[in-house]
Amino acid sequence: MKVTIKDVAREAKVATSTVSRVLANSSKISEETKERVNEAIKKLNYTPSVVARGLANNKTRILAVLLPGGAEVSFENPFFVQAMKGISMYSQKEDYYIMYAFNENKKDDEEWIKKFTEGNLVDGVCLFNVKDNDITINYLKEKEFPFVVIGRPDEIEGVLWVDNDNFAAMYNLTQNMVDLDNKKIAFIGAKPEMNVSKDRLNGYKQALFSRNIELDNELIIEMDDFSEKNGYLAAKKILEKNKVSAFVTTDDLLAFGVQRAIKDLGYEDISIVGFNNIPLTQYKNPPLSSVDINSEKLGMYATKLLIDKLENRESKGYYVIETKLVERESLIKKENVNLVQPIA
Repeated sequence: MKVTIKDVAREAKVATSTVSRVLANSSKISEETKERVNEAIKKLNYTPSVVARGLANNKTRILAVLLPGGAEVSFENPFFVQAMKGISMYSQKEDYYIMYAFNENKKDDEEWIKKFTEGNLVDGVCLFNVKDNDITINYLKEKEFPFVVIGRPDEIEGVLWVDNDNFAAMYNLTQNMVDLDNKKIAFIGAKPEMNVSKDRLNGYKQALFSRNIELDNELIIEMDDFSEKNGYLAAKKILEKNKVSAFVTTDDLLAFGVQRAIKDLGYEDISIVGFNNIPLTQYKNPPLSSVDINSEKLGMYATKLLIDKLENRESKGYYVIETKLVERESLIKKENVNLVQPIA
């Protein structure tokens, strides 16, 4: 038979409300009573109900991780999987639970978020992807509901966030590609409304400007989603009209499509670099060079920020996670030219 909170109260000779307060670590309960209740819990091997504890102390110890698309789309992109691994690991360490939710039908953002902020369902929310004038962020700020964002928001005041320096990462990559004697570098991105996409495109443009290379808009294509199919279509469109020596993409899945397009069109001397450094990159033919954005670390530090807030710990409010170019065979080097990592 399952041990209940009433059994613990009977064993410790206290009220059930006292047991609840002990579980919530209330300062109003004496150390002697806490010790007696904890001994009863240990003796009876009692496991407190998460729901019951939530009702007792108005906390559920559950965090909602909200993803912008359906489950199938999210799990197909290894970036989300790696970031969720970091979220889960840190939450487990802090004795928090994770609930993943997907806005599969692209419902109204404000109505969707209300499900998680009303009714004491979760203690805090972790968001992926930041858009211009983000409705979800504006709503959460207005309600003063604890949340963290993986991605840099437009207005950072009062927002917990974690991200890479996406401008610098693409700027450094593009400069290095130029230094490897690439003058025609094509850019393929997706979801131009997202801040990460804007930052990486601006980094690319500024790097060309810094090397006195004229910007060619025919070499820039932004698709509606990060997928291999979109990378393939964009690369074919560029290569049908232009001769290029290199492609930089804002996601490895896009780069996979570029690799396939180059192979189908019979090219062999075009460099390709992706972003995210997902595990599949090393198994492509040729293995794909990619900028490692430390996806797992992004998830871990986002969760740390949120839990620090919920536990009333001091926090800096944001983290900028380092990136690193991982060189593989898809990056074609000219003879006697070395690619040097920039100094941060």
